[in-house]
Amino acid sequence: MIDIFSTPALVTVILGSVALVIPIIDALNKERGSKNKVYSSIAFGALAIALAVVIYRIFSGENLPALSLSNSGVIGDDIFGAFFSIAFLIVSIMVTVSSWSYMRKKSNHAAYYSLILLSSIGMILIGYSTDFVMLLVAWELMSIPTYALAAFNKRDPVSNEASIKYFLFGALSSAIIVLAMGIVYGLTGTTNIYDSIVAMTELNVQLMPFALLAVGLFIAGFGFKMGLVPFHMWLPDTYSGAPTTIATLLAAGTKKAGFAAAIRVIVIGLIALNVHWTFTLAIIAIFTMTLGNLGALTQKSIPRILAYSSIAQAGYILIGLAVAPYSNFALDASLLQIMNHAVMKSAAFIAAAAVIIVLAGYTLDKYKGLGFRMPITALVLAIALLALAGVPPLNGFWGKYLIFGAAVDSGEQVWWGPYLAIAGVLNSALSLGYYAWIIRKMYMEEGENRVRQKEPKPMVAVLLFALGFMIIFGIWYGPLLDLASMAVPNDIANLMMVK
Repeated sequence: MIDIFSTPALVTVILGSVALVIPIIDALNKERGSKNKVYSSIAFGALAIALAVVIYRIFSGENLPALSLSNSGVIGDDIFGAFFSIAFLIVSIMVTVSSWSYMRKKSNHAAYYSLILLSSIGMILIGYSTDFVMLLVAWELMSIPTYALAAFNKRDPVSNEASIKYFLFGALSSAIIVLAMGIVYGLTGTTNIYDSIVAMTELNVQLMPFALLAVGLFIAGFGFKMGLVPFHMWLPDTYSGAPTTIATLLAAGTKKAGFAAAIRVIVIGLIALNVHWTFTLAIIAIFTMTLGNLGALTQKSIPRILAYSSIAQAGYILIGLAVAPYSNFALDASLLQIMNHAVMKSAAFIAAAAVIIVLAGYTLDKYKGLGFRMPITALVLAIALLALAGVPPLNGFWGKYLIFGAAVDSGEQVWWGPYLAIAGVLNSALSLGYYAWIIRKMYMEEGENRVRQKEPKPMVAVLLFALGFMIIFGIWYGPLLDLASMAVPNDIANLMMVK
């Protein structure tokens, strides 16, 4: 049974109702002309109300669990899901407000904002799912709208190609996840995530290879959305071909949904099975960081640079998941970095979208002299890039610092922990190569002209919000870390004892 007054149910009703009403209003509207701002305002209002509901339920004094471990239903109401919901809703709000400018001269506004709301529902339900069937339904609800959104520039062959690649890889990942769920159900006879994990700990030794196969399939399936190597090849083409605001939703939103699912299923499952697959996750993290950064160094398009950067950032977050059984604050650090990355990456992509609108280009040459032509956009983009690199005192520094600290702390139990931290530090230094390259273009090279351009006001508002977030939570990161700590049990290794 689902409690209709639970946080995920209320948020689903709010966003779902508005997502269905917007196309109806558009169909009944007989007046010609753009309704972009009207529909975006309605979508923004729904997302803001949903965000207020999630935050209120966390701080209302209700005794919400950190992570739902004994829930017999398909949806839990826990702080873990609320934490990810806040990240998803912030990203969706930033995308929606930015679209006031980005979608101004485009068509099909009702469908655009409705699909964003539906995808947001899917992301949120993934964060709260405690059942494999619900997780699959939420996964598809998140993914299917984004396939259409990626090809929203339907007259652009590049956008269509990006969407097709995204759809094909997405369908493959969904099939892999379904296969993994089928194996788990066949072994345990239940679709409840935690009941199945507990049942798998009691499996006959002869059946254990099938349990390990299921875990491996889950890593591959969720790894697609997370952008982990070697499941990342679709990502640069899709992010650069999709509308830049939608690339923001994919890089800062759906990617985080993959981590939410991975933490609920893979990390806890590995701990329960007492399998030393954490070393495999560590190897994947190193390859993901390194190949992502090396790929970014060779690009000349800002969206593609940010896409490869997003791959590298997934590797940093994966470090926390790899050392979670050996450090009590590893998952806290990964969650902190997930929240920070949602805003940092959104700011970078939205700044790129502003440049595309004003200067009609996305190559590095268009960024020459941007500090003079579009000063606010250039400033926020520079701060976002430095935050992604982990430069203090910006918010991205603390996420990486705590993740690398957890890797060092794990050295008491696993020999490779400190080396994982060293790999992370070296990759962070490597990433400065292309981040600094972009900043140099903006402030130290002159462009085609020095004419001051009019920056889109909605995007400026979003960028200023992101700027404040990156600076404030860089200086005062405690509240975000406290919220991340509330979302996970104090000792992840004792999770199964809760059952």
